[in-house]
Amino acid sequence: MTTEVSTEPTRRDFLYIATGAVAAVGAAAVVWPLVTQMNPDASTIAAGAPIEVDLGPVAEGQEIKVFWRGKPIYIMHRSAQQIDEARTVSLSSLPDPQSDQERTKEGYEQWLVVVGICTHLGCIPMARQGNYNGFFCPCHGSQYDSSGRIRQGPAPANLPVPPYQFVSASKIQIG
Repeated sequence: MTTEVSTEPTRRDFLYIATGAVAAVGAAAVVWPLVTQMNPDASTIAAGAPIEVDLGPVAEGQEIKVFWRGKPIYIMHRSAQQIDEARTVSLSSLPDPQSDQERTKEGYEQWLVVVGICTHLGCIPMARQGNYNGFFCPCHGSQYDSSGRIRQGPAPANLPVPPYQFVSASKIQIG
């Protein structure tokens, strides 16, 4: 018995191709939402993005609070007296020794930029308060100087300095 091989497409060939195409489209329709739901939403992307802050309106002796990644950032325009006071402090007297020069950018020493979250229990300290004309956390009494360094109270560390850079003489980018 001999079998003949036909080179013409049959109805069965068409059904195989149609079934495969429908299965591929169905698989893509199932996989696409699963993959796209893993991407972060726009608010999450925006929360991690760098921000620019115009320092022009901030007068000497004033501070502003902005938010970056959901954290309060204090930007303080310090006077020459505050800078001198911060630089004359003996590092050996500090619980977390760090010089004022390490906490500011060279040439922009009048600007202090710190994350405004107390390193004790995460409260938000008040600016220009306390014994050191810096920051005071009313929750447990931690006091920071005008360089954001812990001077008194239960906080174990200085207020952190976020990553920032000056993009012009009166504008900074945080993040």
